[in-house]
Amino acid sequence: MEVRLARSDDAEAIRTIYNHEVRHTTATFDLVERSAEEQTAWMAARSGAFSVVVADLDGEVVGFASLSPYKERAAYRTSVENSVYVAEDHRGQGVADALLGELLRVARDSGFHCVVARIGGGNAASVALHAKHGFTEVGVEREVGRKFGRWQDVTVMQALLD
Repeated sequence: MEVRLARSDDAEAIRTIYNHEVRHTTATFDLVERSAEEQTAWMAARSGAFSVVVADLDGEVVGFASLSPYKERAAYRTSVENSVYVAEDHRGQGVADALLGELLRVARDSGFHCVVARIGGGNAASVALHAKHGFTEVGVEREVGRKFGRWQDVTVMQALLD
């Protein structure tokens, strides 16, 4: 498996993985699948420091991770939010671990100081993954989202990069 920066031709594979999460999980609080046009815009917004990395297994994108601005105000410029998604049939194989490791390297190399993970829906595997990579829990936002007819909490974790 190769973990590399995403290219424009990865957009559809990323969209497929993401839309599966929209339909079936609380990993994202989006309720509507992303269109091809929205995916193109999302990819364009994640160039330069706000990068996307993909896990490429024999030419197939099986997961992706991204950095997004944490907040718009200028003082937050050195903080980012991360996301990690793995295709359902490739979970439990170290893909997320490799993606998050590479994403943190990219964040550090891009000069970011703080990476925030906002983990929705009680996703214990994501909490454990982030803890493995040095994230600590800083709080839980109670019932801030509603998906699949249930209130959803968000666990907030952060890592400070050296």
